[in-house]
Amino acid sequence: MRFLVHRKRALLLSLAGVVFGVAIFIGTQAQTQGFAKYFIDSSLGSNGAVIVRSRFRPRSPMLVPPKNSKIQAAHRSYFEGIDDASAIMRVSRQFSDVVSCSPVLRGTLSARSGFENATVDLFGIDPALHLQTTDLSHQIVDGNFDDFRNNPNSIILGSKLASTLDVNAGETVQLLPPGGEYRRLVVAAVARSGVGSIDATRIYSHARVAQTLLHKPYTASMIIYKLRDPQRAPDLAHDFETLFQHDTQSWQEREESTLQLFLTLRLSAAITVSLIILLAGFGIFNVLTMTVLSKVKEIAILRSMGYRRIDISAIFLWQGAMIAVTGSIIGCMLGALATWGISHIPIRIRGLLYANHFLVTWDWRHYVWATLLALVAVTLASYVPARRAAELPPVATLRGSSV
Repeated sequence: MRFLVHRKRALLLSLAGVVFGVAIFIGTQAQTQGFAKYFIDSSLGSNGAVIVRSRFRPRSPMLVPPKNSKIQAAHRSYFEGIDDASAIMRVSRQFSDVVSCSPVLRGTLSARSGFENATVDLFGIDPALHLQTTDLSHQIVDGNFDDFRNNPNSIILGSKLASTLDVNAGETVQLLPPGGEYRRLVVAAVARSGVGSIDATRIYSHARVAQTLLHKPYTASMIIYKLRDPQRAPDLAHDFETLFQHDTQSWQEREESTLQLFLTLRLSAAITVSLIILLAGFGIFNVLTMTVLSKVKEIAILRSMGYRRIDISAIFLWQGAMIAVTGSIIGCMLGALATWGISHIPIRIRGLLYANHFLVTWDWRHYVWATLLALVAVTLASYVPARRAAELPPVATLRGSSV
């Protein structure tokens, strides 16, 4: 402790570097992961963890290549729609990871309200099953889901689409299928999923109404699944594809490009903030080196009293450890405070996501990684001065012949 406080100002600057490095690392990771988690939760709540869609069959008796094979298309014939969705759902419910599933009849048509027009993505659903599989009931921001459930001639609009068409719950919208006539339906509710691409194009209707509008011979074009562990979606998608001979997609595959974007942002932020901790390590290196140079005679006296080289090294390594531990503890507390403060900063996002403030996530791993980075940086910075102090020759030093 006496050696450590010998250079108080330099010590405080080095300690501040560790504190702010750890705190900023925690805050940036909480923020970048918060936006990613919000997007994942919103996507799962609207589109499910696994989707079973178009059926296929091999074009030749040879084995069908794996899903990601480049020659897959050459060996499969795809057919639109699902003929026996109820049988597939009955079998798939026997998998332990499956919580619920919902058939969806999907198609594209035009929507009109007053002088406004838009191309929309129609989802024909069974309200009861879809309610169990998605977060649609919790996404309602205007109107009531029960009004939709009890009225077959009603629809639910995405919030951005409702704004584009300038309609609210209780008003009507005309839907025009390809080659058909406009059909007027009541807007029972407006839903906001939080994902811009969904809120800007999606309309939910009853499955029977969708089948009539889209003129489809089948009742479902895909089945969406809610899983107990969404991280196991790729394995389950592979099992479903092999079992049902239908094209199957996990949410990781569906959102791959967006997930890669969030991962890149997290890594970029982590690398940038790690440089702050590295600079703090240089500061600690400077403090300990100057301490060694200014305490040469004291070190020589300790050696002459019987201290071993490893004991001398331990003095300076413990100095670095004390800085690292103290800085990490204070930095973690400051990081938690920064995370809380960031979560209350107002911000208006109306693009890829919908948010009115910064989104953060509380994850203990952020604190562990920040502490480990600080410990590694400080240990490396402490090693060279500690080794130099241990190698000082005590006799020559006391005689004044060496520094």
